[in-house]
Amino acid sequence: MTPQQVNIKNRRASFDYEIGDTFTAGIVLTGTEIKSIRQGKASLADTYCMVQNGEVWVKGMYVAEYFFGSYNNHTTRRDRKLLLNRKEIQKLAKAAEVPGNTIVPLRMFISQGGYAKLVIGIGRGKKSYDKRQSIREREDKRALDRLMKK
Repeated sequence: MTPQQVNIKNRRASFDYEIGDTFTAGIVLTGTEIKSIRQGKASLADTYCMVQNGEVWVKGMYVAEYFFGSYNNHTTRRDRKLLLNRKEIQKLAKAAEVPGNTIVPLRMFISQGGYAKLVIGIGRGKKSYDKRQSIREREDKRALDRLMKK
């Protein structure tokens, strides 16, 4: 996969949360982790972020072991540090303190410079009736797309 093709999404996030502000953060990775991500072998399902001691960490992110990694391979689900500005970290910390808010990873991609980036957002949990409304809107959009193609 070329760097422009790597686009790993957390599809569940927009269904479970109303996303507010978004931030783009760098990720601290080892050599075999970035190689696996460049092959597209990562997942953001069941991941979340938290602020600890003035640092933002992503928890539960899956990065498959690199096939040619041998003894240098990484563990698949380890905590990874995110790189953000101090003001962004303070804003995330304040937002995470509010009950019902969480920091959710939305998308991972490879930047033009070859670095792995993670788009995170401040999410507020949806109620079940909000989820039904999201499903209805998605089905209506599909129906409109079908009518437009004919």
